[in-house]
Amino acid sequence: MTSDKMTKPVEYEQIALGPNERLDDLLLRGRKIIQNTKEFCFSIDAVLLAHYPNYHKNWRVFDLGTGTGVMPLLIADEVREIHALEINPTMAELARRNVRINGLEHKIFVRQGDYRSINTLYSPESFDLVIANPPYRPINQGFVSDLDGVARARHELTATLGDVVRAARYLLKFHGKFAMVHLPERLGEIVVAMHENQIEIKRLQLVQPKRSKPSNLMLVEGIVGGVAGGMKAEIPLIVHNEDGSYTDRIMEIYNGRAN
Repeated sequence: MTSDKMTKPVEYEQIALGPNERLDDLLLRGRKIIQNTKEFCFSIDAVLLAHYPNYHKNWRVFDLGTGTGVMPLLIADEVREIHALEINPTMAELARRNVRINGLEHKIFVRQGDYRSINTLYSPESFDLVIANPPYRPINQGFVSDLDGVARARHELTATLGDVVRAARYLLKFHGKFAMVHLPERLGEIVVAMHENQIEIKRLQLVQPKRSKPSNLMLVEGIVGGVAGGMKAEIPLIVHNEDGSYTDRIMEIYNGRAN
């Protein structure tokens, strides 16, 4: 339920930071974000996903595994309200603080919990859009960080791809949308997992670090109850120019001018 009570953002000099914390500028309407360097700090994949869906002002949105709460902060002006769930208590509290310092308690609602038990936390089929930047790799692939928060964010230590998709389906209305950023190498698994949960992929955009490099990320969007087939493969998104600078498109996204 939304609240009509609005609060003012906290001034920079009034924000108290704890050990291992830093304050970053989101370059969007003066919004700020506190990050803990001992936990997982957001990266470009979260920013790209936040700008991927075409939002509607009356939508209720859910962020599965919100981390620092960066995606809700980026999309707060585009939708009616955003609910966010985070399993890590430290990160959940950090996300709540980030909501408070930006005066967005009337739009963003953060809860600590495990989305593998989503049916005990939220009502079914009550959201228009679910977004997720889940752990990318199974626990038997790649280096697992010694930092618990980083390990949970990168590897499927607490939730699998199937868990993410099942939670999204539980939350979504019929014809609701599910948008996710993930690895291209897992596309086959993602298609199967979504199909098994009545979600059909309708949009796919590959992300390349440079025009001369293969894709290392992808953005996908599916619809609950959608007819199989008809997926739109969009023009790949190039992150860096050959000299290492951001492309014009990425600069538009970071500066909040992307459609």
